[in-house]
This record gives sequence, C-alpha cells and structure tokens, in this order.
Amino acid sequence: MMEVRRICCIGAGYVGGPTCSVIAQMCPEVMVTVVDVNEDRIRAWNSDSLPIFELGLQEVVDSCRGVNLFFSTDIDEAIKNADLVFISVNTPTKTFGMGKGRAADLKYIEACARRIADVSSGCKIVVEKSTVPVRAAESIRRIFNANTKSSLSFQVLSNPEFLAEGTAITDLKNPDRVLIGGDETPEGQHAIQALRSIYEHWVPKNKIITTNTWSSELSKLAANAFLAQRISSINSISALCEVTGADVEEVAHAIGTDQRIGSRFLKASVGFGGSCFQKDVLNLVYLCEALNLPEVARYWQQVIEINDYQRKRFSSRIINCLFNTVTDKKIALLGFAFKKNTGDTSSERIVLLNPGLYSLILVSRLVTIVTDPYKACENAHAIVICTEWDMFTELDYERIHKAMLKPAFIFDGRRILDSLHDQLQHIGFQVETIGKRVNQRIPFTASGDRSEMDQPQPLKKNKL
Repeated sequence: MMEVRRICCIGAGYVGGPTCSVIAQMCPEVMVTVVDVNEDRIRAWNSDSLPIFELGLQEVVDSCRGVNLFFSTDIDEAIKNADLVFISVNTPTKTFGMGKGRAADLKYIEACARRIADVSSGCKIVVEKSTVPVRAAESIRRIFNANTKSSLSFQVLSNPEFLAEGTAITDLKNPDRVLIGGDETPEGQHAIQALRSIYEHWVPKNKIITTNTWSSELSKLAANAFLAQRISSINSISALCEVTGADVEEVAHAIGTDQRIGSRFLKASVGFGGSCFQKDVLNLVYLCEALNLPEVARYWQQVIEINDYQRKRFSSRIINCLFNTVTDKKIALLGFAFKKNTGDTSSERIVLLNPGLYSLILVSRLVTIVTDPYKACENAHAIVICTEWDMFTELDYERIHKAMLKPAFIFDGRRILDSLHDQLQHIGFQVETIGKRVNQRIPFTASGDRSEMDQPQPLKKNKL
C-alpha cells in the first residue's frame, strides 16, 4: 500500500483550507501544502486574518502552520513533491453554452488535471474534493491517460465534503461519515486504503465508507438534494400555515418528533440560503435530463421552484404591507449572510452579487451598508430580519421604534423573534413572520381612543 507522507491541495477556498488544516493538525507526520493562484488569498492564510471565518479555524491553523502546514502560490513544486493531490477548486454553474444555469462548469477541474499530468512523475493519488457531476473522475482519468508518460501512473478517487458553514471544523473533526470512492481494481483499492489511513488518525473506522467512484460522486449531489427538499417541503407548509392560522414552528415540532422523519432541516425561512443546495440540485436536474430521465428531472426542479416561490412570496408580503409600493422607502435588512456564525459576506460581495454595470450603479445608489443596526433602522419604514444572529434578539426595540417612520413594520424571515411578538406589538410594531399569522393589536392612546395613526382613512382613487 502506498504511504502518504506529503499532501498537496489545489485550492485554498472554503473546502481546501479548513480540510487540509484539520488533516495537518491530526496527522503531524504528514506535510500538507495548500496552493492557490490567488496571491491575496494565500497571503491571508499566512496572516492572523484568515480569508475564511469558521469557529475554531484560527486555532487549528495556528497550531500547525509553519510546522507541517504551509500555504503557497508555488503550485508546480507542491504537486511534484506530493504523494496525494486534492483538487478543491471552484465548480460554478455554467453561465453560457450547453447546460447554462444548471450544469457544473468543470474548466477549473480540467485545468488542474492537465497541470498535474504535466509536472508529475512516479505514482500519484489524485482526489476530487470539489463537488462534481457523476463521472467527472472519468474525465480526469481520460486527461491523465492521454498525457501520461510511461513512467507515471495515477489513481483517481472521489472524496466529497459534507461541511456546513458555521460548523465546518466540528464537521471535519467529528464527521457523520467520510466517503471515499475509487476503482475496484487492486490499484484503486490500494489508493482507497492510502487515503483511508489518513482519516483513520481521528475518524472511527465504521464512519469511513468506501464505494465505487460514481456512487461517491452521486452521493454528494443526492445528500444536498435531500436536504434542500426538506427545506422546500417545510417552506411550502409555511405558506399553508399563514392562510389557515396554523404555526409552522408547531407543525415542524410535531412532525419532527416522528423518528421516521426527524427534526433537522425543518426550519422554515426565506429559502435555502447559500449557494450549494441550489447549485447541486440544478446539477442533478441537468444530469437527469441529459440521461433522458425527464420525470426525475421535473421532480427535483420542483424543489428549486418552491424555494424561488418562498423568496418571492416573502418579498411580495413586504411590498403588500408597505401599501403596495417600496419606492422611496427605506428598508433595513438585518443580516446578509444566509446563516449566523459564518463570514460568507462582505460589502464587496454584496456589490458583486449584482453583476452588470446598470445593477452596480443601482446598488451604489440605493444600498447603504452599515455595521450598526441602530443606524440602519433610523427613519426606516420596515425592518427585515434575514440572518438569525443572536444580537438581533437583544436589540433595544423601543429605541428602534422611536427612530422609525410610522407605522413601523418588522418582517421576521428567520423566526427568531417569536418570544418577543407581544412585546413588539405593545411597543407599536406591526409584526409579520414566516409561517404564522400574527394577530395584530391596535395601539391605544392614554385616553383609550385609537391613535390618529390607526383611524380608518378614506381610500383615494389613483389617477392614471
């Protein structure tokens, strides 16, 4: 069996950086080098301000950086010295050509394979760590076979990641499972055992699953598709709750206690969040269509459509409550990251999420990014909570209400203010939340009469 003493990881992003940092910490006898073409990213990995925020990541990096963990832009040298090479580059959804908007763009994977073949010698294990469509490993093998010298041999493995943002280090150190796929040939099995021996430094043997390559690749897409399906399912029920008087939190708790269903991923909100679920489900849809399985493709496409419907429904609810127009109105969005304890957003990313010159001009004119929630809420018509940061449950809402225009609205897209609804309505807020119909109280003046703000107003005819 081949012994792995040196590991190279191509790609210092969200997957490659944390994964290889944990491997270095858990395997002190293995030299780990993470490489990337982005010099700024590598510089950040070598500093005290890492390019990725994950709880516990800084401590892991500090414990082994410069000892057996290195970050470099010298890609060729790292590949040459490595026994095992992880490919952890981006696989974005194609923006043009066949499969536009659904298929994964494998240009970075292909570029890595060609570079590995060009600079390598001897025997190497190459491991897909990026999320890829089924049979991508076969494409990598074809590149190797067409460019390999007689003195060079490769084994290609699939080792998908199952990390959740905000808990990546915990997921890496105590995984539900580690999945390794490879050829069923003797050489392929030896490669599987070599990678398995790395994980066995800290992962129990019964949690390491080995399959053929294609099963491993499909398992990653299927896992994310099933999780996305649960979110879309509970979000569809949230719409029903709002028109029937049911509470989606109570429904989720009731069905979650059924051991056949379980309680995880039954939290209704404004949608999936992040990018992985939508990207992987769309990839699965495209794969099914390409393999002439239209009924299966339509099934998974509906998961995406329900997610889009939930976001549009929440946006429409905001507009309807604000008297059917948001023109010239200020809306304070509390939170932009799709979940708390993540660093997946910044001012630059917010702007870059709106491509095109016209969109950039609109964003710079209409969007103001601040770090103080009280400043964000000054003179606002409405507050929209988009991230479940703990601090949003601890704000002084009396102070916020005084600084807002009236009537003041709160739209809770993450159901974090449930216990505060009575208090918020007593202050004077109109509260709207996902998956629940909130019975609004009518504010009274000291004399017991309804305030002038709440007196019925005659309807005005619109002039065309």
